[in-house]
Amino acid sequence: MNVSVQHLNHVYMPKTPLETHALRDVSFEVPNGSVTAVIGRTGSGKSTLVQHLNGLLKPTSGGAEVGGHRIHPKIKRKEIASLRKQVGMVFQYPEHQLFEETVEKDIMFGPLNLGYSREEVQEILPELLEKVGLEVSFLPRSPFDLSGGQMRRTAIAGVLAMEPSLLILDEPTAGLDPQGRQDMLNLFEHWQQKNGTTIIMITHQMEEAAALADNVIVMENGRICMEGSPEEIYKREAELTELDLDLPERTKVLQRIEAQTGITFSSLSLSPEEALEEMKRHQPGRETDV
Repeated sequence: MNVSVQHLNHVYMPKTPLETHALRDVSFEVPNGSVTAVIGRTGSGKSTLVQHLNGLLKPTSGGAEVGGHRIHPKIKRKEIASLRKQVGMVFQYPEHQLFEETVEKDIMFGPLNLGYSREEVQEILPELLEKVGLEVSFLPRSPFDLSGGQMRRTAIAGVLAMEPSLLILDEPTAGLDPQGRQDMLNLFEHWQQKNGTTIIMITHQMEEAAALADNVIVMENGRICMEGSPEEIYKREAELTELDLDLPERTKVLQRIEAQTGITFSSLSLSPEEALEEMKRHQPGRETDV
């Protein structure tokens, strides 16, 4: 699903003493099947931006086009309902969205409300649970008896069960330990690769952007201040530092290796294994450790 945002502005509590300009003339394009990371520190406008893309917020002016849906200040509830059939959103703490008696009911709630039959949803449940790292034995259990990580996986399964064309991830790894964060990133990466889903991911961690994104948008004070491929963004280290953003650790390591050896890597987002292979090609016959 293609996404096009054009001159989007959003003002909270307009014409009051608490008037706040959260978004200022934001424009960008997200190609179908791509992964875009939107990064920036707290209060930069990231979450306000993506909440327009599934109709949670209406623009003050400007708008967006998501698939065939036009989002504008006067968009009607019926149009928003149609939009949400194609746009899935995983919030910062998706486990807070759980409310049903069992895991099965919670996962099925969204698809059933979109018009899927109970039989259709039950048929895909085993494969879906496997994808999010849960066993079928979890289905009859109360979601509130699960661990925090299991609750999050249940909530994410409920979003993925609707098979959205656009998947919005708003800080989906918040509060997780390093292994939990990596598991979540792997889950979304595999889902995107198999289904070709367009993904927009909100994060304040450059590591997460590096792991998944084809394109990176950096926000500050409600505006886009940088946009480009991860490689292009990494070259602007001084500007990132001013925004309290840091380069991914793997990028720093590769930069140090380039400086020490004279090797130029094809990408500063290479995994250790990929970097090792490139170093071997530059220095054939030598064993190299990264």
